[in-house]
Amino acid sequence: MSFKALIVILLSGVLVNNYVLRQFLGICPFLGVSKELKNATGMSIAVIFVMVLATAVTWPIQMLLLTPNGLGYLQTVVFILVIAALVQLVEIVLKRFIPALYRALGVYLPLITTNCAVLAVTIANIDKSYTFVESIFNALGSGIGFMLAMVLFAGVRGHIEASDPPESFKGLPIVLVAASILSLSFFGFNGVVENLFG
Repeated sequence: MSFKALIVILLSGVLVNNYVLRQFLGICPFLGVSKELKNATGMSIAVIFVMVLATAVTWPIQMLLLTPNGLGYLQTVVFILVIAALVQLVEIVLKRFIPALYRALGVYLPLITTNCAVLAVTIANIDKSYTFVESIFNALGSGIGFMLAMVLFAGVRGHIEASDPPESFKGLPIVLVAASILSLSFFGFNGVVENLFG
């Protein structure tokens, strides 16, 4: 495993395989928390933390416990339980040390538990036969990609709020149109990361 391969995995998670803008996972917090940059950033940091930590816990569970004992069919259930426990940990830490962010995120913080992007990353690491280190880099890249999507869309939504779209586009319709255009822009990264290092 070379450093170049790890960078390709990281950048692929950020740009090419972006879970929000390319695979359309984790849309609930993307649409719900992206109204303000501060909340979008806070939510993104929490998601990055949960993705990396969930990967660090689920990969060994899969490789050392589930697969050797023929219990691979329990993967989804076990991974969801691990993610739920980690989200509870994040919630406790935010409530104790950053109460303003805890209140701002509100109902969206527990929704990280059901954020399919977090579960998708942990399962993709196993499906792609990544090593532990490669899995961590993939989770980090996917989390950074989630943050990139959230921060970019928070900026877009700021411009939407300041604009005056036609009556039929006001509210959710203009938000969905803007999200689709942002998503289309990420399709331009196909092949870029793989060919970056020639």
